[in-house]
Amino acid sequence: MAPVTSLTATVHQHLAAALASTLPEADGVDPLLRRSDRADFQANGILALAKKAKANPRDLATRVVAQVTTGDVIRDIEVSGPGFLNITVTDQAITDNLAARATDPDARLGVPTTATPGTTVIDYAQPNVAKEMHVGHLRSAVIGDSVVQLLEFTGENVVRRHHIGDWGTQFGMLIQYLDEHPHELDHKASQVTGEEAMSNLDRLYKSARRLFDSDDAFKTRARRRVVDLQAGDPHTLATWQKFVDESKIYFFSVFEKLDMEVRDPDIVGESGYNDMLAETCRLLEESGVAVRSEGALCVFFDDVKGPDGNPVPLIVQKSDGGYGYAATDLSAIRDRVFHLKADTLLYVVDARQSLHFKMVFETARRAGWLNDDVTAHQLAFGTVLGKDGKPFKTREGETVRLVDLLDEAVDRATAVVREKDTQHQLTEADIADRGAQVGIGAVKYADLSTSANRDYKFDLDQMVSLNGDTSVYLQYAYARIQSILRKAGEVRPAPHPELALHEAERALGLHVDAFAETVAEAASEYAPHKLAAYLYQLASLYTTFYDKCPVLKAESPAQVENRLFLCDITARTLNQGMALLGIRTPERL
Repeated sequence: MAPVTSLTATVHQHLAAALASTLPEADGVDPLLRRSDRADFQANGILALAKKAKANPRDLATRVVAQVTTGDVIRDIEVSGPGFLNITVTDQAITDNLAARATDPDARLGVPTTATPGTTVIDYAQPNVAKEMHVGHLRSAVIGDSVVQLLEFTGENVVRRHHIGDWGTQFGMLIQYLDEHPHELDHKASQVTGEEAMSNLDRLYKSARRLFDSDDAFKTRARRRVVDLQAGDPHTLATWQKFVDESKIYFFSVFEKLDMEVRDPDIVGESGYNDMLAETCRLLEESGVAVRSEGALCVFFDDVKGPDGNPVPLIVQKSDGGYGYAATDLSAIRDRVFHLKADTLLYVVDARQSLHFKMVFETARRAGWLNDDVTAHQLAFGTVLGKDGKPFKTREGETVRLVDLLDEAVDRATAVVREKDTQHQLTEADIADRGAQVGIGAVKYADLSTSANRDYKFDLDQMVSLNGDTSVYLQYAYARIQSILRKAGEVRPAPHPELALHEAERALGLHVDAFAETVAEAASEYAPHKLAAYLYQLASLYTTFYDKCPVLKAESPAQVENRLFLCDITARTLNQGMALLGIRTPERL
């Protein structure tokens, strides 16, 4: 089925044609159409066009109106103010467009896929081996997962990459300790939970750190192990792999709790690029992009200077021959461009790393690995704050464990679900299941409803509130619609284009019709918050419709069916939109 043309696009076409007929030089001029509270749409483009043509804008607007044919789509068009056009569409056009979306055989609600898909490699959800995931890991995972859903839904070829921190000098200490205490990571049971795996790693890390700090002989052995690891000693690598495997048990348990799919083949950590590091450095040095400075291989930038005014370089290789993050990140770019054939590289990374990635991307451009056809972008995100507006910490000043935060959200949400179940229709298992969906959805939505580059306050009380801009409000709107559809019994939703629509029905229908355009905009701008804002407005408009337009007690059987149809298409839009944010919509709450 061909994508459904939105009413916005259809009205735009009518106005563009009328502009061209009125003023031939206006062919291709954007009429600047937008939704309006004075009519369905308002067009403001005539003001600039009149200025350019040295014409009276109101007179030009009047001439354009004369060229617009009213009827099936446009019911009324009038000149307003100095030369604005206010446009109202027909009730039939609204219902017809929604019916076309509802009958999309691909169940995409008429949302098109891009005609020219590229390949985007998106780097997100990057925990560290042998370390607890904390609240700082939340945003990269949640934002990245939603952007993946949006890009895939709109037809882009997406390659996921989880650049975990699995390499570094700290592993010398851990490997040496495990060698000397070989049963520390043994599992008493055949299956170990993520929490148990993390507990094992945490206990081992603390023990190794105590010994490292107190025993010089152990410290010497641990440092030799770093050399063995970097040299590829088989036994040392096998011990290192145990830490990676144990950490993955924990990672997967946290991502499962977050209701996110993370696949093992997509986890390519720092170690995955070790074999490329020397060649990356050679290519940069031979091309003159990087130069030796005090023994280190560096890239310099005119616009990056330190407090003393001297240039601050990107150090690709240290003077002792070791490789830093820059060498790994540049090797990853080479792999993603030349092996994975990416057109776009997207990094969902903390804004505090912006300077690093600016320097890495510029280095890759100078080397010719990035260009006009292959681009890299950092989707920088802000900090999670506590209610006091400061970086989110425990009362003791410690970083908040991500698992603890998610568990508390689920507990709070479960209490809300239980309190709302006044008819006792849900079993304890149902309540636990709904509590998980509502709690995790609340955490995700609070993050995604904020522009990624902004900080946001983590306030669980607000997140699980039934009022305001929360996922719970959206989930309850969906559940309310499902309840109405169940109560309708054998009466099925059906569009009736011949019926006049109430003002609240029109507002809801026009907003539903804008779903495809919102999804396209959110995907192209890597902006899940725009989809979240759309969905909140959709739920709000549905609430108004529900208050003003009786559904099952409407005036006629045809109106009952038509209003059920509006309920159904709204629910399907909510369900699809929330899925693109990675949030579930329970059928009953």
